[in-house]
Amino acid sequence: MNWIQLKAEIKPEHIEALEEGLLAAGAVAVTMQDGADQPILEPDLGTMPVWDKTTLTALFEQDSDTQRIQQVAEDVFKVYAPNDRFPSIQVDILENEDWTRKWIENFKPISCGERLWICPSWCEPPNPDAVNLLLDPGLAFGTGTHPTTFLCLEWLDKQTLKGKTVVDFGCGSGILGIAALLLGAERVIAIDIDPQALTATQDNAKRNHLNKEAIECYLPEDCPELKADILIANILAQPLYSLRDHLSSLCKSSAQIALSGILKEQAQDLNVHYQQCFEMNTPEFQEDWSRLTGKKHSE
Repeated sequence: MNWIQLKAEIKPEHIEALEEGLLAAGAVAVTMQDGADQPILEPDLGTMPVWDKTTLTALFEQDSDTQRIQQVAEDVFKVYAPNDRFPSIQVDILENEDWTRKWIENFKPISCGERLWICPSWCEPPNPDAVNLLLDPGLAFGTGTHPTTFLCLEWLDKQTLKGKTVVDFGCGSGILGIAALLLGAERVIAIDIDPQALTATQDNAKRNHLNKEAIECYLPEDCPELKADILIANILAQPLYSLRDHLSSLCKSSAQIALSGILKEQAQDLNVHYQQCFEMNTPEFQEDWSRLTGKKHSE
């Protein structure tokens, strides 16, 4: 299987805006490279590469719609950099084996708390007794190193999930919902506007030896009525504003929520916005990103 590769030369201040746009459009992976051709496939936790000139490259599955990708990426870019011009993007086809080799060389096991590890399937898990979520190259799957994903995984690792119903809203490739099941959740409802994300979620659940019935995948308009014990949404601040009441309607009284995909400077206002429906905690941060958590008010 080949891959569609999108590449752009950008300024340092546009790294986050374009990266988030391409991830929102369904990128399998995003890489950054400086003028000396020293690649960082994903920055280490707690770091962000900054060069005078950055080449940002994103990979998409070969049947992806490039016009849709660029439109989604541009829409998200404008949220982060409303006064700047969207960068020119070069589109190429990349042979699968080249990307797979780079992925294997750079993707290492990641600890996401006291129990949970994200592990490439070709590596021996550092802690066989831990909860190990297995990943392979070639899947539309975040590796957990992006701060927003890591913040959500770290939070899930701290929760008591046994017997709980969990909603993964904006599931993407399902990493959060799958982690919840592996950590003891009884049922996960994965919701996304992109049918390909729902397919990827089911495929990734199967790879982790989970029963198909354990993770239910829905487009928003097809989701049945439900009341979750825990809801997690790793999307963007703007949709989180408009989705507050809907997300609340999916939660039981006293349900726990975790929200991410939120820039540090957006956290306080969004936290206040959610206080109408939830008892919100103090925001927590990693790099320029934040995680909001809270408990639904008693009904």
